[in-house]
Amino acid sequence: MKVDIIAGTRPNFIKIAPLVSALQLAHDSGKSIDFRLIHTGQHYDENMSESFFKQLNIPRPDINFGAGGGSQAVQTAAILVAYEELLLKEPTDLCIVVGDVNSTMACAIAARKANIPVAHVEAGIRSFDNSMPEEINRKITDSISNYFFTTTVLASENLKKEGIDENNIFLVGNVMIDTLLKSKDKFIKPIFWDEYFLEKKNFLLLTIHRPSNVNNKEKLKNYIINILSNSEDAKIIFPVHPRTIKAIEELDIKDDRLIVVPPMSYLEFNYLVMNSKAVITDSGGITEETTVMGVPCITLRDNTERPETVTIGTNELIGTNPEAIKPVLEKLFSGNWKKGNIPELWDGKTAERIIDIIVKNNL
Repeated sequence: MKVDIIAGTRPNFIKIAPLVSALQLAHDSGKSIDFRLIHTGQHYDENMSESFFKQLNIPRPDINFGAGGGSQAVQTAAILVAYEELLLKEPTDLCIVVGDVNSTMACAIAARKANIPVAHVEAGIRSFDNSMPEEINRKITDSISNYFFTTTVLASENLKKEGIDENNIFLVGNVMIDTLLKSKDKFIKPIFWDEYFLEKKNFLLLTIHRPSNVNNKEKLKNYIINILSNSEDAKIIFPVHPRTIKAIEELDIKDDRLIVVPPMSYLEFNYLVMNSKAVITDSGGITEETTVMGVPCITLRDNTERPETVTIGTNELIGTNPEAIKPVLEKLFSGNWKKGNIPELWDGKTAERIIDIIVKNNL
């Protein structure tokens, strides 16, 4: 059996790392399974990509499409064409896609049109907000996939409500958490930790990347001012992509507690997450990692495709009004944050379960 495993973005690398390990283990133990790792090149920052492959012990991709930048349509089209050409020359028995990025959707479409079955890892998660590109990607991918590996009971229920045969739905847990638990002892203290005299549990980690937040300078400024005004003497660590730094500088916020730093590797970033007093974010995946690490998380969004991080975990969804920051930070600094629990099967063994199901059922 020959399997393709698709990755295109940094979050994808985190998700495929344990799958690659489990596939290699199955192959080395005599199972009749082989795989090729395909990097679509959707994220094309060579330095960041290299650090992820090295730190997560991912082998060099067998193929890199080099899809690069451009609009979503241009990027999706480039990946579609490249994968179709590959499948025409060298078909596979199963295509494994993860997450909800353009690469996920494009490769799923190309595979299905070539009559190759698709297995979607992290299937069934829904924000029910079609203004999010990721929601469109995940819904299209699930509508054409053959096999569905879900992170939670709710994700499985979402698929059943959409008419998916429950015999093809497998509740397996969260591959991102596999990587997190495997890497926890290897987290790296960032070089600026000592430079800024950071102390454990005495700083907030801020990550904002969604265009609706970053491109609206007035809103971004209000977010930062409200965080600074209601965080006592805690420092605010704000990793920012180089192309966004100029926009931050134009906000003209003068406060020594706001520390803007470049993007970090996976092991450095999660060192900060683990040691922060709380994370303030508009991301989705980070809310899963904070839940498992028991770190309070404040999400600047009106909805989430990962509601279990709120109902079970340490996350609070506060909406997109900057004024909502004050009461939630007051709760945090008064020591009244919920403890939270870890969802079922987020135990570090998800990838093993997925590959075991694929091998046993010859999917």
